[in-house]
Amino acid sequence: MDEKKNVLLVEDDPNFGLILRDYLTIKGYDVTLSRDGIHGLNDFKSKDYNICILDVMMPRKDGISLAKQIKKINPNMPIIFLTAKSLKEDMIKGYEAGADDYIIKPFDSEVLELKIQAIINRQKIDGTKEDIPEELEIGKFKLNTQLRIMEKDGEERKLSPKENALLVMLAMNMNRLVTRKDALLKIWKEDNYFTARSMDVYLAKLRKYIALDPNLEIVNIHGEGFRLVNREE
Repeated sequence: MDEKKNVLLVEDDPNFGLILRDYLTIKGYDVTLSRDGIHGLNDFKSKDYNICILDVMMPRKDGISLAKQIKKINPNMPIIFLTAKSLKEDMIKGYEAGADDYIIKPFDSEVLELKIQAIINRQKIDGTKEDIPEELEIGKFKLNTQLRIMEKDGEERKLSPKENALLVMLAMNMNRLVTRKDALLKIWKEDNYFTARSMDVYLAKLRKYIALDPNLEIVNIHGEGFRLVNREE
């Protein structure tokens, strides 16, 4: 992480809140922990945040109400809901309130952190014109992003446009989660069954290509997406 990102965590369970705050702090985030929706709204107004993580069921002001007020202040603020409620109607309410994601308790803290990375990175890409370098070093490979040529030890491979775009997206997010939805919308412009199957074919090809470097691997994050891992970094 290049610089500390500010996270507002609003959680009324003190033990769980402290554990999650400490975990995200270790991962390099600057976390403000609020104990309920009222304090959460006051904390939100007092500081600039990159993302808000809100418990849904809270006294005094619930997470849905808090999210609506946050969105009135900053419509572009990313929000993740944490909740024990898994009913479809509850999830719909969460997304209608402006949620970027809705995570059911109990959950894996590492998956939450990967989702935070993906959402913040998506905001950064959406907010600025992405500057793709002409050449990328990917482990032992060099990729000419304009000519779509992948080279290692003098041997070259010409990539298709979609192979190139997918590898560039993975490489520019090295070791970070790339969600399936982001990749499909950015490269295929559609997120449906057929484009998803098409992307799986291209991922399989890229896995075969990068297998020449044993330190590189495209890892699946079940139900979320994938990330390009370089074990030498």
